[in-house]
Amino acid sequence: MQLIDPSHPTYRPLWVRLAIVGSCFGWAIVELVAAQPFWAILAGAAGAYAAYMLLLTFNPQEPAATNTPAQNPDDGDEAPADNKQD
Repeated sequence: MQLIDPSHPTYRPLWVRLAIVGSCFGWAIVELVAAQPFWAILAGAAGAYAAYMLLLTFNPQEPAATNTPAQNPDDGDEAPADNKQD
């Protein structure tokens, strides 16, 4: 089961990926200081998973061009057929 989709364009900038991982580990430290080991382990596990997905195995893909107009082979310098002269 994949919880983070690394191909999403949101994760493309490095600072975003570092902020996500850092906030997870930062929250784990806050929970440790507050003497809540269960929540610290959960936040640390989320940070470890995010670090694995977004930093270690991140392979950026170029976005596919889906909005390119299709070229019509009939396009040319010819006059339109409905412009008939009598």
